[in-house]
Amino acid sequence: MTAADDLIGRLTAEPRQAAILLDVDGVLAPIVARPEDARVPQETLATLEPLVARYALVGCVSGRPRAELEALLSMDGLSLVGEHGLELAPEAAGWAERVIAFARGVDWPAEEKALSVSFHFRRADDEAAARAYLTRVADAAVREGLVPRWGRMVLEVRPPVAADKGTAVRALVGRAGLRRALYAGDDTTDLDAFAGLDGLEVAVRVAVDSGEAPAGLVEAADLVVDGPAGVLELLRAL
Repeated sequence: MTAADDLIGRLTAEPRQAAILLDVDGVLAPIVARPEDARVPQETLATLEPLVARYALVGCVSGRPRAELEALLSMDGLSLVGEHGLELAPEAAGWAERVIAFARGVDWPAEEKALSVSFHFRRADDEAAARAYLTRVADAAVREGLVPRWGRMVLEVRPPVAADKGTAVRALVGRAGLRRALYAGDDTTDLDAFAGLDGLEVAVRVAVDSGEAPAGLVEAADLVVDGPAGVLELLRAL
């Protein structure tokens, strides 16, 4: 038995004392060229639904706004936190207008959310040129007092607020009074979520690797699975 098997066994032994927390894009939903085209496969939804009844807490922590998560994951009892945890930080709202104003001054299509913006470049003809331009955008964001963060073929610009996937994970698990949790993610921001499990009695960190996962995420994981198909297999084992 591997160390990961032992952790999973301890988690599944007492599901009413445990949380299952997941990123969405690249984890439940395959990555697509346009974020609006993403879908969670019906098979994955059907596997996830009984876990909501079995575990004390099942939730998703995503960069998407909550409204989009509700559309992708139409399921009762699922806890949802959007915009990388910003939705749980009331002070983020005070920066919303500045973030949107900044995005509208950038010569690049922006995905405008309530509290942050994202500049995707997966569809760019020249990835190097796109990354170079958006690096300048990131530098400009810093000068404006905003916080740029890179992800899988995306630059996010957000307010300077102490909120991320880690604070969201800690809030969800803490509110439920739990000491055991699993988190699965595929991108740099999911390292924050991994850190949010620190100090728990049982913490299972799952890296979802589809060839683009950052090396640091894979190195920090207790278990590595292969893309959304690997996540589905894991969910079936829970």
